[in-house]
Amino acid sequence: MISAFFITATGTSIGKTFVTAALCHQLSMKGRPVQALKPVISGYDDIAPDNTDSGILLGSMGMKPTKRNVANISPWRFLAEISPDMAAVRENRHIDFSQLISFCKGSIEDNSAQGTTTLIEGVGGVMVPLNETHTVLDWIIALKIPTILVAGTYLGTISHTLTACSALTSNGVDVTRIVLSQSAENPVPTEETASVISKFLPDIQITRVARAKDEAAPWHDCQNLLDIIE
Repeated sequence: MISAFFITATGTSIGKTFVTAALCHQLSMKGRPVQALKPVISGYDDIAPDNTDSGILLGSMGMKPTKRNVANISPWRFLAEISPDMAAVRENRHIDFSQLISFCKGSIEDNSAQGTTTLIEGVGGVMVPLNETHTVLDWIIALKIPTILVAGTYLGTISHTLTACSALTSNGVDVTRIVLSQSAENPVPTEETASVISKFLPDIQITRVARAKDEAAPWHDCQNLLDIIE
């Protein structure tokens, strides 16, 4: 079984964290060691870490969002809820791309040696800038690990999904699965959206995920997603 995956999306607030948390929870329930990383996060609130993506991922691994635990999985944290390159500038900081790649590769190597699966959640969508010269796409390309693309079911998602997938595959990225995460506004049945996308991307499997319930840990009730990484 492959030991590391990158979870990206067609945009922000699409469902990356929900999917990553569900995978973590389901692996843990099977007794299989897993570590989720959210190396870069904007909109991080020190006062309420439980509600942040980092806090959610830690919770899915049965860990508390202490400062140390958060720092271990999210070294680059920014307050402003905007693209990380702009958020970093507001704090007079900079995301060093080489350090980001070294952090991720080091974690993957250490985890693989212990039989632990690594799930790396990106930030925003595929083309979100990390700094003035690199995007999330560059990050994915540099890691050379299988990628899961999370997309919504809102009006326009077909174009966004095909565009994101084209950007990934044309750069040699192995997109192992597209996950259609049901959006709040779902004008077209999810199965119909999946059917159209599959006509243009016949070699990539599509998994449909129902919208999460409004509760503390909605990933507990998510359908089994483990086939995505097996």
